[in-house]
Amino acid sequence: MNKALSRLGLAMRAGKIVTGDEIVLKSIRSSQAKLVILAGDASANTQKKFRDKCGTYNIPLVIGFDRESLGTSIGKPERVVLAITDQGFAEMISKSLEIMTEVEYIE
Repeated sequence: MNKALSRLGLAMRAGKIVTGDEIVLKSIRSSQAKLVILAGDASANTQKKFRDKCGTYNIPLVIGFDRESLGTSIGKPERVVLAITDQGFAEMISKSLEIMTEVEYIE
């Protein structure tokens, strides 16, 4: 498992990650989300929804990995979207994602 995914697991154990479409959207609207990660194999509608919402609220968005990798990294079944709610974890994960080839889009 790569560094970014293992850090996601650490953030999950610390209680600093929320998952699921509606919960992540709520955290974006309330500015609790500091970084949103969306699976690269998410549907076009889902990608558009989160790109638009993150753009509106100025929340960094990363599109990469697949839903199985995201879920496995946090000890859950497949996950399409998750949000990191802690600034420190968000910065740490962002730095490790910047150098990765599995990540398709960073905004």
